[in-house]
Amino acid sequence: MAKKVTDSFISQPIQTVSVSRRVYVIFNTLILILLTASSVLPIIHIIALSFSSNISIMKGQVGLWPVDFTLFAYRFILERGDFMRAFLVSVRRVLIGVPLNMLCIVFVAYPLSRTDRHFPARKFYVWFLIITMLFSGGLVPTYMIVRQTQIYDTIWAMILPGILPIYSVLLLLNFFRNLPDEIYESALMDGAGHATILFRIYIPLSMAALATLILFAFVGHWNSWFDGLIYINNPNLTPLQTYLRSILINPVTLATLTPEERANLADFNMRSMMAASIFITTVPIMVIYPFLQRYFTKGIVLGSVKG
Repeated sequence: MAKKVTDSFISQPIQTVSVSRRVYVIFNTLILILLTASSVLPIIHIIALSFSSNISIMKGQVGLWPVDFTLFAYRFILERGDFMRAFLVSVRRVLIGVPLNMLCIVFVAYPLSRTDRHFPARKFYVWFLIITMLFSGGLVPTYMIVRQTQIYDTIWAMILPGILPIYSVLLLLNFFRNLPDEIYESALMDGAGHATILFRIYIPLSMAALATLILFAFVGHWNSWFDGLIYINNPNLTPLQTYLRSILINPVTLATLTPEERANLADFNMRSMMAASIFITTVPIMVIYPFLQRYFTKGIVLGSVKG
């Protein structure tokens, strides 16, 4: 019997890879390598600039590796109170904004994921959300609302206007709809209420989608700068990205330096300062992304299957 199985296996033709398939694989690999290099090499260059000395940067000697290694740029930035103040404002914004975003997303997506039999007005609210996502009143009406609600020049001006991201609601809504209806019906038959079904069944089964949306919310709050520019006048509430933009437009000059900083003026280089600032601002995203990356693809794909 074993001999017959072996003979039948050997007799099967060996599938060969066609030439067009090999060309496609090689071409696709080269494209991915080029795209990866175009994304990674600028970051490596910025990191090298941040750790290089003033003279080496002025001579143009810095490439992908630091020249005359120094930590002066990081000491200069971390010792300045305005940078750390803006950094802490962004951290505070993330700690408040992301949980509120997720709370609103879950509470809106769950009822809209039910069928028309359970929620007859579901289609009306879904279309209402889609229309608000495609068409907005514009910047001026939003600014007027922020002023009239008396949240202007507070941290809430950067959180409340975007507290319900519609795109994230639609993703989670479709993810909930992909869960088997038998789970929902069985829970209802066992006497479970909607709060029990949501928090003890749906949320534990939707961790991939929730992790993806947390990443979206985190990156959105952390990288946002425009709302801090138009809604915040108090320098103590300026978020980090808005502060970095102000440095790009109005670079650090000799008049803004303290006597201690002027003593080290020979080591000062604006490109090195900006590179160090950019690297510090990307560290939180680089830290959180590896923990959520494994959920990213699964959460996006499963959230876009069912309409």
